[in-house]
Amino acid sequence: MRADCENCMNYTYDEEFDEYICGIDMDEDEAARLFGQKKSVCPYFRFGDDYSIVKKQI
Repeated sequence: MRADCENCMNYTYDEEFDEYICGIDMDEDEAARLFGQKKSVCPYFRFGDDYSIVKKQI
């Protein structure tokens, strides 16, 4: 997991797997490229504080 995932709007709870996951629909190559980088910059990161995340769930 990247350090900023917990603050991202795309980091959502999956009840089926009982864990938090990245909600971006990436293919296998994109995911390998993203998580294989040494830099911790995600092009899909969108900051979400507690208020904006709750509004997304309503």
